[in-house]
Amino acid sequence: MPDFAITPEKRASQRAFFKRQLFFTPPAVLRSEVDLHEKTVIVTGSSTGIGLECARQFLDLGIGRLILAVRSESKGETARDDLLAGRNADEHTVEIWPLDLAKFESVTSFAQRAKGLERLDILVNNAGLTKLSFERNKNTGHEETVQVNYLSLALLTVLLLPTLKQKNSPDRPGRIVMVNSDVASWAKFKEKNSIPLLAALDKESNFDNQDTYYTSKLLCQLFLSELAKRVPPCVAIINAPNPGLCKSGLQREFNGTVAGFLFGIFKNIFARTVSVGARTLIDAAVKHGQESHGQYLEDCKIQPMAPLVHKAKGIEIAERLWRETLEELEFAKAGEIIDSMGTN
Repeated sequence: MPDFAITPEKRASQRAFFKRQLFFTPPAVLRSEVDLHEKTVIVTGSSTGIGLECARQFLDLGIGRLILAVRSESKGETARDDLLAGRNADEHTVEIWPLDLAKFESVTSFAQRAKGLERLDILVNNAGLTKLSFERNKNTGHEETVQVNYLSLALLTVLLLPTLKQKNSPDRPGRIVMVNSDVASWAKFKEKNSIPLLAALDKESNFDNQDTYYTSKLLCQLFLSELAKRVPPCVAIINAPNPGLCKSGLQREFNGTVAGFLFGIFKNIFARTVSVGARTLIDAAVKHGQESHGQYLEDCKIQPMAPLVHKAKGIEIAERLWRETLEELEFAKAGEIIDSMGTN
């Protein structure tokens, strides 16, 4: 573990959060700093919000091929038109690929299609959601937030590892950016002692719209801590940036509610624009090397993850979550794929 200048507990404090939001502006990556003209990037959840702005900034940096992975192809087309408007760029630079993270079969189909790419350099796992009320995924039986924000993200990450390994070289590995959040540190995670863990997360009685979202981000940190032990950075550099609180549409299900109204006021005061927040995703994708593998990035620097992740209890939970996740994804041979990443 790196030597951090701040403890996980201090970084997770509300004081530190407000200080970041009010007094730090992530710097933009300049085109003169990178050469992306031959590279291919996939950005999930890129029809709106931070994902769309991340895609826009990749285009500004001269990316060779941009794949918008979106649930709604019509919204993807609208986003594509927006991205290309007023830009002297080949229309074939931006592609729309369907990806519905509520369906495992959509994830596997997407990964299969990606095998045909001439190259794949960067995957930005940006897509995510919050739910106002409990919803069970009709395809998998899991709670919808955990399904989309964690399980399908884990599956997509694992399934694209062989393609990233094949299309790159150990001295120039591919990149996986797993967008994370401050809120992982604030999760109560009342299910953490449950065995099995995933089944407890699926119980309607355990659902809390705020804490379930927070927990989904904590699950991603726990998963990353285990994934990075098994996938060497010469295969893919995998990190988890936090864009901070942004004025995005993530909480759109709360529109029209009292909570949504109050949170809207809070965002207007403290939130970053999606353009500024997206800079952190670009930074994670192109500015950090192997030292960032398996690490959480905040304000464009490597920082501690949620306090739980660094404790003995968190390590035990991460190992248990890892085993359960691989069992859940056994249909896609996730374990075999990961085992193969350490071999030539």
